[in-house]
Amino acid sequence: MIPDEVVEEVRSRADIVGVIGAFVPLKKAGKDYKGLSPFKPERTPSFYVVPAKGFFHDFSSGESGDVFSFLMKHQGMSFTDAVKFVGARSGVEVREVRKGRGGDDPWRTYYEASSYASAFFQERLWEGRGGSGAREYLEKRGIDRSCGEQFGLGYAPKEWEAFREAASVHGIEEGILTELGLLKKSRNRDKSYDAFRGRIIFPIESVSGRVLAFGGRILGQPRKGAPKYINSPDHPIFRKGEVLYGLGRAKNDIRREGCALLVEGFMDVVSLAAVDIRNAVAPLGTALTETQAELLERYTTQACLLFDSDPAGLRATFRAADLLLSRGVHPTVVTLPDGEDPDSVARSGGADAIRGYMRRAVDVLDRKIGILEEREYFSSIEKTRRALDRLLPTLRAPRDTKLRDLYLARVSERTGVRPETLAAELKRPEETRISVRKPSVPAERLTPRIHGRGPERTLLLLLVRNRKWVDRASERISPSDLEDGINRAIFEMLIADPELTVPPEGTETAAVRRFERLMADPEETAPSSQIFEDTISRIQAARIDRRLGVIDREIGNTEEEAEKSKLAMEKEKLIKEKRDLGVDWRHSAWHHSARQALRGQGERAP
Repeated sequence: MIPDEVVEEVRSRADIVGVIGAFVPLKKAGKDYKGLSPFKPERTPSFYVVPAKGFFHDFSSGESGDVFSFLMKHQGMSFTDAVKFVGARSGVEVREVRKGRGGDDPWRTYYEASSYASAFFQERLWEGRGGSGAREYLEKRGIDRSCGEQFGLGYAPKEWEAFREAASVHGIEEGILTELGLLKKSRNRDKSYDAFRGRIIFPIESVSGRVLAFGGRILGQPRKGAPKYINSPDHPIFRKGEVLYGLGRAKNDIRREGCALLVEGFMDVVSLAAVDIRNAVAPLGTALTETQAELLERYTTQACLLFDSDPAGLRATFRAADLLLSRGVHPTVVTLPDGEDPDSVARSGGADAIRGYMRRAVDVLDRKIGILEEREYFSSIEKTRRALDRLLPTLRAPRDTKLRDLYLARVSERTGVRPETLAAELKRPEETRISVRKPSVPAERLTPRIHGRGPERTLLLLLVRNRKWVDRASERISPSDLEDGINRAIFEMLIADPELTVPPEGTETAAVRRFERLMADPEETAPSSQIFEDTISRIQAARIDRRLGVIDREIGNTEEEAEKSKLAMEKEKLIKEKRDLGVDWRHSAWHHSARQALRGQGERAP
């Protein structure tokens, strides 16, 4: 037998048009494909394949079904052979497992333990006396029992060992429960204790509906140091970067609506379903991953992002949007009022309020441009140049070349930079800048040009120790202002993910090593606002000096008086700009004060 989750993965990944098209000549008909019936002779095409919904229908013979059904009916394959055939074409390894205790699924005991835990938590929520507070909380959030049961919501009792003792009665091994993150080892005694206590439980399921892991939300206000949400750790049957919460229940609605709603958390998904909006899914407490974007791509080419509108939410929105664009999914962005999220809007205004905001959703590039306009990024040439640095990742992201051309035209119109110039910039990312997702810089550009604790090194050390300053720094300087290639790579990574602790896969080794040294730097830091400002000014002044050097060379190489006059005017303007920065290059006071602050003698960051 083939495990259900493998069958579902093969079905979801299958290119039904490609599989059926190998046996039946198909022609595109709008969003669908049509051809002559393979089951009954005919002259007029009545056989249709609907890729958005993953099925075929033959009006001539009445046959219909999914990709497996076609192979079974047309080629006479068994179900197992059909799954293997499609799996081989879809890049999914399909292995059978024998029935019986000796040859069952090797992860059977893990799935059984997760299923038992889910049933235990549900019983404690809906039937146990201890779950009354959780039931009242859900009712206040607009989630009734019917909706809660659809998502398998549960409640973990406050007792330290309630779940462990119940599981032991059923003979479930503590070692497996510990691996699943349901139990934790105590430092002070031999016994394990329940990892989820006093929390509403959200089972995390595979696309096929098998319970893989859990998320837990604390009731009421968390005590100091206690997180509001906790999730299961990665374990043998669960990788949080490979699962989207709610996708198993939402997949058919996503196909039917032609769009997925991407929200931030468990409660957003459940609250939207409670008002009959059922095509919402959520990452699991982290930024959207490439694997999660690929999951969405299997069901839709459109996504609507309903993240919070605070700075952290906007960063998550733009990171997710660029990933989706790279997978061929076109994202739009919903802007909710300050302090609101999908859950609160659904509770106060119902489905109509949510749909009203969705109708006003804008393309992600337009949303970025709008934010830059609000912050007056187009008020000068220098600020426009920085704005381009922020727009380039989205210009580079689309897999759809037509959409990329539209983006180029839109940015050209707003900035005055010719589309050809922008297109040329996109064609040479390795030569001039580092990709946000996979920084890649030629080795010769990674040679450090600034030694010791220069301003670039100091800035990065300030930022890794105080992540709230990343946005503040990115508004003042762009990665291209940093001369050293490794520092530039690290700054781009921090802008893309201010909470970054491990560089993304594909980062150059030299950048990884320097980032690790920054994270492990033994000097205690208490960075002051003055040191931050001085550091930024030094970097800006260094950029001006580099440009002044170029201008001097250009003046010496040109004989045209008009060109010399133009360069001289630019030079005069840059000298004034540098003077306004207030940086005194003749003394070492900056270096001394920076070292003092990094040793803990400065004021605390606001």
